[in-house]
Amino acid sequence: MPIDIKMPALSPTMEEGKLAKWLVKEGDTVSSGDIMAEIETDKATMEFEAVDEGTIGKILIAEGTDGVKVGTVIAILAGEGEDASAVSAAPAAASAPAKAPTEAKAEAPKAAAPAPAPAASAPAPAASKEGRIAASPLAKRIAADKGVDLAAVKGSGPNGRIVRADVEGAKSAPAKPAAAAPAPAAGSAEAKAPAVEMAAETRALLDDRIPHSVEKLSGMRKVIARRLTQSMQEAPHIYLTVDVRLDKLMALRAEINSMLEKQGVKVSVNDMLIKALGRALIDVPECNVTFAGNELIKYARADVSVAVSIPGGLITPIVQNANGKSFSEIAKATKDLGKRAKEGKLQPGEYQGGTASISNMGMMGIKQFTAVINPPQATIIAVGAGEKRPWVMPDDSLGVATVMSATGSFDHRAVDGADGARLMAAFREYIETPLGMVA
Repeated sequence: MPIDIKMPALSPTMEEGKLAKWLVKEGDTVSSGDIMAEIETDKATMEFEAVDEGTIGKILIAEGTDGVKVGTVIAILAGEGEDASAVSAAPAAASAPAKAPTEAKAEAPKAAAPAPAPAASAPAPAASKEGRIAASPLAKRIAADKGVDLAAVKGSGPNGRIVRADVEGAKSAPAKPAAAAPAPAAGSAEAKAPAVEMAAETRALLDDRIPHSVEKLSGMRKVIARRLTQSMQEAPHIYLTVDVRLDKLMALRAEINSMLEKQGVKVSVNDMLIKALGRALIDVPECNVTFAGNELIKYARADVSVAVSIPGGLITPIVQNANGKSFSEIAKATKDLGKRAKEGKLQPGEYQGGTASISNMGMMGIKQFTAVINPPQATIIAVGAGEKRPWVMPDDSLGVATVMSATGSFDHRAVDGADGARLMAAFREYIETPLGMVA
């Protein structure tokens, strides 16, 4: 019996995704564990493995299709001993009745070509009752990129809807700008056309007097907006800042990197800060928690989420057991996680979870900032740039030291100010006396 291959939920929060690429084609034989496709979620591009054995009978969703709902049948697998071609034909036959009216409409105008009235009604299938052009979102996006006038495109989809293939096969219309030239009087009508793609909220905020463009939010940006809004609305933030001297940490880093040079491993200051936060969280477990309404979840291990900027947004891959890892192990982990984060290759378990976060903008020259808590965590530390500052030395003399500012953001529902202050003090102590992290 044919097996439906459905769009998987690759993370607990995934509702839809983009079928980025098929790695198999119709007629290919697959076994359990074979990689069949690459699917883009809101955070990463993930590989989709076959669960059953069989032959790919029919691919129902083309690669590049966005917004595919979880549970949608994307392909059909013919089981052992079944005829793959028969499986392939079945869906086509099932869809034939739905396409027949469209085909009949398409042929009718051709037969009545000599008559002017049917010819005039040819574009009608592509328009809705409200006069809007019926086209898929992907078709509209491609049309905008190619400069194709959708009004001149005949749709081959259900009820004459314009689909991707129709737009890709159409030629751009360079004459369109010329036709638009005599349209100052019809400018208002023309200006309304882009509004079809624009939400009412966007239109209300838009000032047409200023040159602009409007872009749809990516899935990642929507998730970032939702989660950070949730964080600021639900978690009362308290901010605590300390200045930390880096001289001893940087001296130890130079020695460690000299020893690791032959291994091709290089420890960054941020790697050492991750370790310091991990150790501090174990020393002050009151900050290594999650607020859960009527309960408080306390963690016995420090899994530190590290903010990484990637094209289109931000992701927080997790260095697990940061308190127990060596500097070199953390360096290897952050390099691997950062690389795969920018390639969109992280697995959900590598960026979902964590017990606290660190965000470092020092390399961008930012002296000090506050970070938004990464829910459901209760702690995040924002690290600024290390810089030469006047400093009172242990013997009370005035000197110059390399100093950075670090600001902790704490969920005040779960973390008291005094406990947050203890964490910041422990964090500072590990950095200023870094041998304590390797003792």
